[in-house]
Amino acid sequence: MITMSEERIDAILAEDVPYFDLTSHVLGIDAQRGEMEYFTREACVLAGMEAVERIARKLDCEIVSGTPSGSRLDRGDVFMTVRGSAAQLHRMWKVCLNVFDHCSAVATKTRNMVDAAHAANPACEVLTTRKSMPGAKDLLVDSVIAGGAFPHRLGLSETVLIFEQHLSFFGGFDRFIEELPAIRPRCVEKKLFVEADAQQALLLARVNADAARVSAESGGEIPWAGVDGVQVDKVSPDRLGELVKKIRALDPRMVIIAAGGINEGNVADYAATGVDGLATTAPYTAKPIDMSVRMRAL
Repeated sequence: MITMSEERIDAILAEDVPYFDLTSHVLGIDAQRGEMEYFTREACVLAGMEAVERIARKLDCEIVSGTPSGSRLDRGDVFMTVRGSAAQLHRMWKVCLNVFDHCSAVATKTRNMVDAAHAANPACEVLTTRKSMPGAKDLLVDSVIAGGAFPHRLGLSETVLIFEQHLSFFGGFDRFIEELPAIRPRCVEKKLFVEADAQQALLLARVNADAARVSAESGGEIPWAGVDGVQVDKVSPDRLGELVKKIRALDPRMVIIAAGGINEGNVADYAATGVDGLATTAPYTAKPIDMSVRMRAL
């Protein structure tokens, strides 16, 4: 599980229960002991368990059983059982159900895309982008990992990824190529990637090949000045397959990521092109899984 602070757990709970469960208090059932089961009405990949367990402990509920995130569930499966007072169980009920059904939806869609990609190309990974709902990044990243994918980029402070928007301030793509020998040494411990169209990706592969040749001819005295990879944006699978072959012929080491419009319907086609990874936002649009709870007094 990714790191979540106590303050974050408190905030998730406070969204649904800012003070106390008024209904249980009015009915006078606060202190009665009970048991609650979470179950699913449809097959899915479970996610969110670790965060929910943190919430349960925060509410002094006893965790009787809990299925690990990443597990496959069939329709009707019970995946968590807790015990506590009626007030505690009702405070936990809906906020944790929301975590489960939304996170499991993302994990399930992610798993479907990962399985499809790996069936077409076992060496191609699904990578989820930064374009997620603000305020829910920790839960969504956790769900993506439960589904078998990897975060493409956790934030701007991670990989150096140059977009067209950066180059509009820098002086354009051609100037970037000219300045690459000076830019490369600044990426001492970071990977350097560039989002590119087909023509630009080929040019970068040629630059890499030329830089490798010059460095070799100098006996290593001239440092290699290339890019680590390209993110090819909005190129159809048919065109991308041919582009990948051309790039590999020039520079077999270059990492190639496909991006732009990749979803459940075309993920296998993109993976089959031979790219190393598929950057996608699609898992975040998953429809919540139909889940519910059963309670009983003890």
